[in-house]
Amino acid sequence: MASQARGLALWQLPLETIAKLKRLLKLFEEGGGLVIVAFSGGVDSSLVTAVAATVLGPSNVYAVTAASPLYPHSELEQAKRIAKLLGVNHVIVNSSELDDERFAANPPNRCYYCKKNLSRELKEVAHRVGAKVIVDGTNHDDLKGHRPGYLATREEGIQSPLAEVGLTKGEVRMLARLLGLPNWDKPPMACLASRIPYGERITRERLARIERAEEIVRALTGVKQLRVRDHGVIARIEVGREERRLFFSEKVMDAIAKELRALAGRM
Repeated sequence: MASQARGLALWQLPLETIAKLKRLLKLFEEGGGLVIVAFSGGVDSSLVTAVAATVLGPSNVYAVTAASPLYPHSELEQAKRIAKLLGVNHVIVNSSELDDERFAANPPNRCYYCKKNLSRELKEVAHRVGAKVIVDGTNHDDLKGHRPGYLATREEGIQSPLAEVGLTKGEVRMLARLLGLPNWDKPPMACLASRIPYGERITRERLARIERAEEIVRALTGVKQLRVRDHGVIARIEVGREERRLFFSEKVMDAIAKELRALAGRM
């Protein structure tokens, strides 16, 4: 693994992180056989996929990505690129979250129903290829706070190797950088439904409007970490603290307002 490093060597990692990496490798060694990875193309699931491919061989790893209106099309394209880079089998499934009224109604535990649906898709792929192990990219930090989606995956028997060995988000990024993954510093990406207040119905049209709004803001500012919250007639823009300066211009703010008003009028 160290031979694949890009700008970071194994010896530069904290001893605790190295110990966790060894436990992660051992988990896949003990599991053996074929493995299904819930693969979003983000840094967490990319690291899991890379480690699984290193231990088991790329042909024994099936990275499964959901094509869904809940995520921007750019996320799917990135997942394709990372899967190709790692040389693993890439399976794209069409998700059906919006067909589930319990999810579309947008309750506080909407993620529970989303993960239930995804788990069923993963199990179908596992049955088709003969895999007995299904894993996701949940890390140790993800276990904090309100996580109904994690409960659903536990109920469905989906394993979370990063969380199991105690790898934090920061450590995941270090290891992803070590392996030369191009998305090692990619900002976290919550689904587009998270931009809609609880209790307000999730629709394809609203998700498409949010996706387009974020494309517009990124194009005008170059911002990387972004959320455009949809409050009906009002859009609330959230960015990382270090990127606020990108909005410190009347010209930029006026352009954003103009484009988002035009978008609201078209959709």
